[in-house]
Amino acid sequence: MIETVFAHLWRDESPYIFGAALLLSALLYRALGGTRQPLKHSLLFLAFWLLLDLAAALFAARGEVVIAGGVHQAALLGFGLVLIRLSGLALFRVLLPAIRVRAPRILEDIVVIAGYLVWAMVRLGYAGVELTGLVTTSAVITAVVAFAMQDTLGNILGGLALQLDNSLEIGDWVRFDDVSGRVVEIQWRYTAIVTRNGEKVVVPNSQLMKSKFFVLLDPEHGQEGWRRWVWFNVDYAAPPGRVIAVVEQAIADAAIANVAKSPPPSCVAMEFTPGSVRYALRYWLLDPRDDDPTDSAVRVHVFAALARSGWGIALPDQLIHMVKEGEPYRERLRQQELERRLHALAGIPLFAPLSDGERRTLAERLVDAPFAAGDVMTRQGAVAHWLYIVASGEAAILWAGPDGQPRQIGTVPAGAVFGEMGLMTGEPRSTTVVARSDVECYRLDKSGFEDIIHARPELAEAMSHILAERLRQIEEMQARLQREGSEHPRGHGPAAILTLIREFFGLT
Repeated sequence: MIETVFAHLWRDESPYIFGAALLLSALLYRALGGTRQPLKHSLLFLAFWLLLDLAAALFAARGEVVIAGGVHQAALLGFGLVLIRLSGLALFRVLLPAIRVRAPRILEDIVVIAGYLVWAMVRLGYAGVELTGLVTTSAVITAVVAFAMQDTLGNILGGLALQLDNSLEIGDWVRFDDVSGRVVEIQWRYTAIVTRNGEKVVVPNSQLMKSKFFVLLDPEHGQEGWRRWVWFNVDYAAPPGRVIAVVEQAIADAAIANVAKSPPPSCVAMEFTPGSVRYALRYWLLDPRDDDPTDSAVRVHVFAALARSGWGIALPDQLIHMVKEGEPYRERLRQQELERRLHALAGIPLFAPLSDGERRTLAERLVDAPFAAGDVMTRQGAVAHWLYIVASGEAAILWAGPDGQPRQIGTVPAGAVFGEMGLMTGEPRSTTVVARSDVECYRLDKSGFEDIIHARPELAEAMSHILAERLRQIEEMQARLQREGSEHPRGHGPAAILTLIREFFGLT
């Protein structure tokens, strides 16, 4: 009995079927690695048809030839479907990737389904089915089904077109109507987009084909950023050319996460509005997931840059009836701010030789100069005739040695001062100072101190000793970082610094 069953089971075509299945399975098992799920499903399908063919052999051994023949034909159809599936996997998952050809998954499905249909027609022909009448009947049925399912077919054809022309790929960031997010699926019927809010939006493929959509950061076009626009208004009192230069320089120098250095940010004057000029800062965003937070960080730096230059965001022109504030109230606010400035000056050794009246005069001449985190507050080698008093926040002191690499040599905490040499001698900045957090500063220009030192020239000698000690501390830190280099810091004693102060302020 067993020999009879085996004789009916093992036919002339069996070695070819199972040999091809074994060869393709071995190739796919080795090449697919961690994505072997389709192979496992195909082998389970093969086992099912093998069991069906075994049933056909049992029927044949019992003499039930007609039933055995029908079951065997069904098993042959199944074996062919499995081989077509394995061949499709080998072609699209192994051979084409090996020659660097990336075919859409939907094309793989179409080719495999077409193979199924051809094989089914062949087997039906071998079984004696009249294909002419079947094709005619199928055409009528197909027309009826196509009319009833035209929307669904439109979605399917849309998905096919999207993948074949590579206009949209999984992982692309897209903007479509009021939807913006990353493409996570392109199915036969729909495309799934995950927004920044974590929402999965399902868009019918036919809708994408009928409307325009925007693909952000498409690498095929060589653009690695997404240009963003930050709008702001500044009063007409600020020269537009100066506003543009200040804002561009501030954003280019600042270390803002997710903002590309190249192409550099650009600022343009877009239009003249009632009471102000409307500007737009354009910068390139590197990751579209953080668009709003990055826009916010850029606005913070723009606001700080404008404030340092003595400008502010312009308010809309309106006619408002206001109650006049009393003079005592305004005087109280002015005294509060003056006390805050006097407190900041009191902790600075450089101004210790000044009298209370001179410090009060100096406090009235201080200028607000805020910085945002990442702003370059002063740059090594730059010439700037002013100093900064840090009221709140913290900054890092960087020094670039002979190799040009900046190294941190200290910090500027709240209550400290930097830039004394620039104010008193006009010497170029010896270090770069970068804001580590949002920093509130007061700035003292040369013109704000000039009257005091002309009235009391003897202050120059006392201040020269303080500056010499400060410079000695900085040069010691620099020397520790460049002991192996050929460049050595130049020393300035109190006498040399006194000479520089006298020359800078024109003292006799």
